[in-house]
Amino acid sequence: MRVPFGVILVLALSGGADMGGADILVCRCGAESALPVRDLGPLLRPILDRHDLPGMVAAIIQGDQIVAIGAAGVRRRGGGEKVTVADRFHLGSCTKSMTATLCGMLVEEQKLSWETTIADVFPELVSKMHPAYRTVTLRQLLTHRGGAPADLQAGGLWDRLWHHRDDPVKARQMLLEGVVTRPPEARPGTKFIYSNAGYAIAGHMAERLAGRPWEQLMRERLFKPLGLQSAGFGAPGSDRSVDQPRGHTEAGNPVDPGPNADNPPAIGPAGTVHCSISDWAKYIALHLQAAEGHPRLLKAQTFKVLHTAPEGQDYAMGWSTTSRPWAGGKVLTHAGSNNMWYCVVWIAPRKDFAVLGCCNQGGGAAAKACDEASWALVQYELANRP
Repeated sequence: MRVPFGVILVLALSGGADMGGADILVCRCGAESALPVRDLGPLLRPILDRHDLPGMVAAIIQGDQIVAIGAAGVRRRGGGEKVTVADRFHLGSCTKSMTATLCGMLVEEQKLSWETTIADVFPELVSKMHPAYRTVTLRQLLTHRGGAPADLQAGGLWDRLWHHRDDPVKARQMLLEGVVTRPPEARPGTKFIYSNAGYAIAGHMAERLAGRPWEQLMRERLFKPLGLQSAGFGAPGSDRSVDQPRGHTEAGNPVDPGPNADNPPAIGPAGTVHCSISDWAKYIALHLQAAEGHPRLLKAQTFKVLHTAPEGQDYAMGWSTTSRPWAGGKVLTHAGSNNMWYCVVWIAPRKDFAVLGCCNQGGGAAAKACDEASWALVQYELANRP
């Protein structure tokens, strides 16, 4: 099976649903809370039915606190195991902002700079590198303006990466060499090209200079400080039991954990993280609060770089930036999918809230369902404010 990543989608958020359900108790994103939090399960169930999907989870956060959370459906189509809010969902390309955040940490430590080039980090490849790639910067890679290709089929590179799963660092080196020894898809700095390869190279730059694999850096520098205990990589769960949700193809066929259940580790920095909805909310709260002027883990200026698109563009570093009337102005948003899962997040800093949701199926129906759920969550949050 060949599983290309889906691209960033800036959703219209034009739809709605009624909200019901009982109060439940959950956790503050950073610490325990005794505040009642609304159950979003009743909102999600009719959306699942309308789009014929197996399961969904969703949450609303204000500041660092979950104010609504819920789950609906089943882990595996046709099975009896129900989805819970503790279940782990694949985040696909919503991993990208995590990789950019990690790079921001290394920039602050002066291990990297936003202007560090591919040639600076990999001098041994300069003689083989296409001249246009030598001056491509970390900033350009993280904003999809480094000329890296939109896919990795050229020269059979994708097949080689698919079969190289033993050592992710070596696989990313293979990806790097396979990309930079060919001409870029466009002259670097001149065109937006949504590129998983570019993010894989950025993650490889980080692991080369930090001296540890990207996966280890993520655990040490991001997951542990934020308390993301459920976070990991690839498809969640075991193939021996339905202990976690299964991803489903667009046709609704479940895929058990294993090599066919996710993209190869070589492009991990572009999108292989999984975690629970509440742990993802902790990460989203980090960016919501920073956008409001209350940074944690990173300096305010670093978050500003992460959240600001190049002039004339709308894609920052792992975030699409746009505006919506309901948000009072600027929003940060991203969608993620490996074609077997789908997720989306919207951050509204001026209204001090964010909505996020995940579905354990890929494809158009899942995208529409997450769009519909997001809009319903936005309406519910705004309608229930004091």
